[in-house]
Amino acid sequence: MATASVTFKSREDHRKQIELEEARKAGLAPAEVDEDGNEINPHIPQYMSSAPWYLNAEKPSLKHQRKWKSDPNYTKSWYDRGAKLFQANKFRKGACENCGAMTHDKKSCMERPRSVGAKWTNVNIAPDEKVESFELDYDGKRDRWNGYDPSTYTRVIADYEAREEARKKYLKEQQLKKLEEKDGEKDGEKDDENVGSEDDEEDGLRIDEAKVDESAQMDFAKVEKRVRTTGGGSTGTVRNLRIREDTAKYLLNLDVNSAYYDPKTRSMREDPLPDADPNDKFYVGDNQNRLSGQALEFKQMNIHAWEAFDKGQDIHMQAAPSQAELLYKSFKIKKEMLKSEHKDKIMEKYGNAASEDAIPRELLLGQSEREIEYDRTGRIIKGQDVSLPKSKYEEDVFINNHTTVWGSWWKDHQWGYKCCRQTIKNSYCTGLAGIEAAEASADLMRANMARKEAAEVEPVHHEEKRLATWGTDVPDDLVLDKKLLEESLKKENARRKEEKDERKRKYNVKWNDEVTAEDMEAYRMKKIHHDDPMRDFLS
Repeated sequence: MATASVTFKSREDHRKQIELEEARKAGLAPAEVDEDGNEINPHIPQYMSSAPWYLNAEKPSLKHQRKWKSDPNYTKSWYDRGAKLFQANKFRKGACENCGAMTHDKKSCMERPRSVGAKWTNVNIAPDEKVESFELDYDGKRDRWNGYDPSTYTRVIADYEAREEARKKYLKEQQLKKLEEKDGEKDGEKDDENVGSEDDEEDGLRIDEAKVDESAQMDFAKVEKRVRTTGGGSTGTVRNLRIREDTAKYLLNLDVNSAYYDPKTRSMREDPLPDADPNDKFYVGDNQNRLSGQALEFKQMNIHAWEAFDKGQDIHMQAAPSQAELLYKSFKIKKEMLKSEHKDKIMEKYGNAASEDAIPRELLLGQSEREIEYDRTGRIIKGQDVSLPKSKYEEDVFINNHTTVWGSWWKDHQWGYKCCRQTIKNSYCTGLAGIEAAEASADLMRANMARKEAAEVEPVHHEEKRLATWGTDVPDDLVLDKKLLEESLKKENARRKEEKDERKRKYNVKWNDEVTAEDMEAYRMKKIHHDDPMRDFLS
């Protein structure tokens, strides 16, 4: 109820007011009328119908819910494009120096810059443009089609109609050409069968304007319905899931424990009649669509994209579907090539039983005219070469130009090759020449050994030279002075003490390069030999 203002009411007045409102809602009492004479809906809540206190409303009204701050300057009109107002005969002060119009300056002039402006020539003065300014409301500023002239769309329609006419004309010319060519080729005798086929081709070449488009034929299962929206409803397309003459999915099997039917999505994934004859069933469940056709191919493409991404390839089915599809196609081609190569290798190695070549009789029937003699134990005696069983290791593999395998030759506790009699496994085969050279070298070695044993070689006696105590040749006139030898021994002892304790070494060291025989003898006498048993006590 729309109340004018909040006034104090007694309990009885308040009860009567509530009863009146209930009667108005039930339609037993007439609706309340505002100051303009319009009825107020009694079902409007009180917080919406009651006016604020600061409006000082004397009569019930809903004006406070309407837009009461309306600006009369707001408009939905648009600019008059290309309209001209006045064209002067001579230049006016403050006009554009380039074209002479008063509505803009030289900087914002849209006309081509003249070599000499209208300010100096007073010729071809441009007319003044119609400048308008609108104060648009909120919707007018954001209207994308504001100012659009619907009549301009007729040009677009005319363009499409002209294209359609040209296309039909071209198709008709092409069909007439084909008919003329066929008539020229078949001017001779015409059989009955040829006549019938020619009529069918001519019917297919005729333009049937009433023929329904193929895309429209495929939509026979679509039903146009009204879709309820907030804007008042619009026509949408709802795809029907079955033909009305067919039995519904949920009626195929009324068993409670059978396939589940979802009424919201109208889907039944499992087969409602799994034990029935497949030839008699027209519906086998919605899972059949997921496991056949393009759905299965799309699923395999997804799996391939996941596996390729796990192996390091930069591929994503949702981010780049075209790239993923191309990679999947190339993968299938390569896989087929590898399978065909593998198949060819197996057929080349083992043969093809399904080939059209004639199979030999001995292989086909397992018989031949060859006579084979066996003994009592079943071993072959005559008529067929005994085939030696082969091991799992590689056999008859010749390397480095050898004609025999390693281990076919044994001599002096060494294995070798029989073809060249070499005992080095990775050697290159030398053939008979190598055998002859080896035999010649062996004969020569045996002859040398025999000659050495036969010859008696006398030992050569060399004159023993008397060596000095320090290891050099002793001159004939060598005489050691005992006093000099004692001094050399003292020097050697002092030198050894300096080597043990560096603190006794002097700062200015004098070095004497002259070494006498006594010094060498003293060095030998003080030297500790490693094979001397008393060397530990001398140090």
